[in-house]
Amino acid sequence: MRFSADAAETLALQALTWLVTNDELLPVFLGSTGADVGDLRARAGDRQFLASVLDFLTMDDAWVIAFCDEQGIAYDQPMQARAVLGGGEMHWT
Repeated sequence: MRFSADAAETLALQALTWLVTNDELLPVFLGSTGADVGDLRARAGDRQFLASVLDFLTMDDAWVIAFCDEQGIAYDQPMQARAVLGGGEMHWT
């Protein structure tokens, strides 16, 4: 499935919602991003913030599997959506 920008943002919002409801991962996400609970709502429409949500999610295969299984989507969709959101390209040198 090729993602449109809107579809990528929607999937990232689903991932953010999933994180917010995950009592174990939410503090890890907040700690790693420097965000606080107020930032979650305020920045939910920010494409860069949504990209950071997907960056965080895709750091661990177990998180991807849990999220995708709950959403009923293919395991490669978070990474595909992340690519559409752009920015934050990593170079391993």
